[in-house]
Amino acid sequence: YWKALHTSIHRETVREVDRYYMAMLKPLGIEKGKPFKPDARQDKILMDALLVGEAMVKANDFDKRLEKAHYRDGSHWDFATTANWNSRTEYYQQLDGSAAWFYEAVTNDESMHGQETGWGQVYMGANKDADGNWLDGAQNYTLHIPPNPPAEAFWSITLYDVSTRAIIQNETKKADLSSRQKLQLNSDGSVDLYFGPNAPAGKESNWVQTMPTKAWFPYFRLYSPTQPFLDQSWVLPDIEKVDE
Repeated sequence: YWKALHTSIHRETVREVDRYYMAMLKPLGIEKGKPFKPDARQDKILMDALLVGEAMVKANDFDKRLEKAHYRDGSHWDFATTANWNSRTEYYQQLDGSAAWFYEAVTNDESMHGQETGWGQVYMGANKDADGNWLDGAQNYTLHIPPNPPAEAFWSITLYDVSTRAIIQNETKKADLSSRQKLQLNSDGSVDLYFGPNAPAGKESNWVQTMPTKAWFPYFRLYSPTQPFLDQSWVLPDIEKVDE
């Protein structure tokens, strides 16, 4: 990580907003135009810092305490995109919101804040089930999507690996479910989705396989959200663990 950062600093232009960060890196031996040659003592310190730093960003990301992340009281879903597209407010940069989002993903744009704009996309994430327990790749879960999901274009849910924040790797090579697929619907138009190592009998089309050794999290996306989502007359339930 530190070597890649040093290489990147040499390659990239130093922006005005980066100057304080450059000052913090200088005592670590990472400085534009100079070699990076940590000794054994510094190596250990920097490796320890990686572990602590990732633990900090995971806590900031996967258990958000940001006001703009709040979906509704009692829900374990939150809004994944909390920092403004440019991370700016009138008086400060949105450090925690930016750090949380960019630990998961890369780009940010006004169109990815549909919960505020009423257009574009809504990105919602969850890291715990209805009982408040962390999602576990060894367990089976279900998610009930109520009738008439409030998306003018379509909705989707995609599963990601906590360790990499990339799409989960599984034996079925399938990581998402969406209204564009041929899912089995209930008589009222609702749909039950399933996540876990074992496919529910006869419901394979509505299932995404998780791996027992991998923690995961989902993004639930609404493309072109409609009023029932914005006024919360349509509510997304929590993911529920299936009793074996």
